[in-house]
Amino acid sequence: MSSDSDFQTDYVPSPSLQPHAFGCQCALHSRRRFTALVAGAGLGATLPAVALADGVEVGERSQLSGLVSAEQLEKAAQQQYRKMLAEASSQRALAPDSHPQVVRLRAIAQRLIPHIMSPNLHSTPRAADWNWEVNLIGSKQINAFCMPGGKIAFYYGILDQLKLTDDEVAMVMGHEIAHALREHARERMGKSAVTNSAIEIGAALLGLGNGGRYLAGLGGQLLSLRFSRGDESEADKVGLDLAARAGYDPRAGVTLWEKMGQASKGAPPQWLSTHPSGATRIEEIQASLPLVLPVYQKAPKPTRRFDESLK
Repeated sequence: MSSDSDFQTDYVPSPSLQPHAFGCQCALHSRRRFTALVAGAGLGATLPAVALADGVEVGERSQLSGLVSAEQLEKAAQQQYRKMLAEASSQRALAPDSHPQVVRLRAIAQRLIPHIMSPNLHSTPRAADWNWEVNLIGSKQINAFCMPGGKIAFYYGILDQLKLTDDEVAMVMGHEIAHALREHARERMGKSAVTNSAIEIGAALLGLGNGGRYLAGLGGQLLSLRFSRGDESEADKVGLDLAARAGYDPRAGVTLWEKMGQASKGAPPQWLSTHPSGATRIEEIQASLPLVLPVYQKAPKPTRRFDESLK
């Protein structure tokens, strides 16, 4: 195990291991200690529930996701996650458990995870049994992601360059968790299978053919996948809800995207992108605030803040 001083922050992931950027005008285990912590908490035992009648409103998940095997997709995600962590570790760019930012990320995740099955979010039932993992990779890229199965990673750049507060970290994490809960990756792959009339691939996805060969391909797709505007907007809403229930101020969603806007000067206009622009996202977040602020006001607040100690 490397010490904090050995942690390298200039690592550049291999092209085949680079996931879509957080917000992209789109944007080894988790170490057993964290996994045991979450498992021991029992996904909901750590925090008392707030009124579930409050919060954002989202519809049922797309039926197209049913065209893709959730089990195979989660296996592919786990394999790809392991490859990414192994590569980062080999270059001393995988932060140790004791790193202050790792401690911070896992503490925030521990508060968010108990609320993933809130009825208003219509999360995939599989999420209740996911083995959640959170790691920090020493790359300067502004990025974070959550793969199907609850595999979360933050890049050092998003924390360092944007100087994120705890509330803003919760917004990023909630947004990425939302993609997994709402099965956006599975839905996009289902749409692709239909569009391309991929008979052989469809059989593999459904477990009717040689699914093993396709499993490796799934992992690669997870890293290159681009979510739709609707997926990104929905993830913003669900992320706000999760963060608010965990006691983090949802108004940080506005300051987060203001910072993202400053960091992405020169980005293409919205009509050239498949994702909402920063200005549009801020407007949509502001429209959702009346739904989540009552939840935040009633929610237990974190007993420990990391903002000041990590400056």
